[in-house]
Amino acid sequence: MQFKPAIPIFRSFDEAKARAHYVEYLGFSWDGNHRFDETAQLYAFLTLGDFKLHLSEHYGDATPGSNAIAEVSDINEFHDSLTAKTYAFANPHIEILPWAKQIQIADPFGNRIRFIEPTSF
Repeated sequence: MQFKPAIPIFRSFDEAKARAHYVEYLGFSWDGNHRFDETAQLYAFLTLGDFKLHLSEHYGDATPGSNAIAEVSDINEFHDSLTAKTYAFANPHIEILPWAKQIQIADPFGNRIRFIEPTSF
């Protein structure tokens, strides 16, 4: 039996804001989305490297204010890529923790991703 990494679902309320944050700022690819009809809520599929994330506007799929951890191999390079962009809604910095370097970024809906580069466990 083999388990693959879990895929977090974050609650989202606005597709344009989600695309600006996840695609334009963080660098995710928007792999696809689904709506039952053109007036229905969005369910979207995103990836950043090996990290997969789903966004849902459906009530009950997720709770605003959720949190996920994504490992990154070079957090300094990732930080440089973020600070090189003009984005008014985040000012990321690297936190040094006993077990990792971390950048914590909240989306427009209150969800957070903790990007970490582990140093030890």
